[in-house]
This record gives sequence, structure tokens and C-alpha cells, in this order.
Amino acid sequence: MKNSLKVGLGFGVTSGVITTLGLMVGLHSGTHSTLAIIGGVLTIAIADAFSDSLGVHVSREFENQTSKKDVWESTITTFISKFIIALLFIFPILLFNLSLAIWVSIFMGLSLLAIFSYIIAKEKKVKPLPVIFEHVGIATVVIIISQIVGTVIRSNFI
Repeated sequence: MKNSLKVGLGFGVTSGVITTLGLMVGLHSGTHSTLAIIGGVLTIAIADAFSDSLGVHVSREFENQTSKKDVWESTITTFISKFIIALLFIFPILLFNLSLAIWVSIFMGLSLLAIFSYIIAKEKKVKPLPVIFEHVGIATVVIIISQIVGTVIRSNFI
């Protein structure tokens, strides 16, 4: 796979999982509103996918040895992967009650991240477990902090 596609896919998948899970968990603990969470996920799928793809675009433009074609491949791959990953989290919300949907989403997201981390480790020819633990660990910290922030907001503002 071309490096430009790896950059976009890596950024899109990782950001799609972590950002969407953080938002979902925070909104759930703060509002317990299915509508707010679906709206948040759709916003992430559209606005954040555009934002991240522009961020990758600008970052890749700063790389002196990156062609215009590679920049655009990374940009488009970032948008598509982030958009699709974020939209995947709508399905558990539509299929299960909200509390179960959050747990299913966490399991699904951390599993996707673990699988992607395994692929990265294998490609780099390093031991997979440290890479998996690092990436899933960071995502878990984001989820926990989002839960705490949502709970504090609910306790103090609602």
C-alpha cells in the first residue's frame, strides 16, 4: 500500500475511533440522550472528517518530498476512512438500548483499534502487543476522561 494511503487510513481510523467514542461516552454520561449522541456522531462524521483531512493535507504539504498527488491521496483517504468509521457507531445506537449501545460501541471501537494496531505492528515487524496496548490504552484514557467530563457537566449544569 502506498505511503500516502497509509497516512490517510491510519489517521482516519485512529481519529474516527477515538474521537467518536470520546464524544459518545461524554454525551451519554452528560445527557443520556439518543438524539444528542446521534447528532454528535453525524457531526463528527462530517465536520471532523473534513477538519482532520484538511489537517492531514496541510501537514503533508509541509513535507518537502511529498508530491501534490500524494498530498491529495492522504487527504481523501483521511476523509473517507474517518467518515466511514464514525458512521459505523450509529448502528449500535439504532440496534440496542442506549446504555448497551455505548458498551457495544466501546467494544467495537477498541477492537477496531486493536486490529489496526496489530496490522501496523506486523508491517513494521515489531511485537504487536506493546503497540496494541499503547493505542488501546490511549483510547481508554480518552474514554474515561470523557465519562468524567460528561458526569461533571451533568452534575453541575443540568
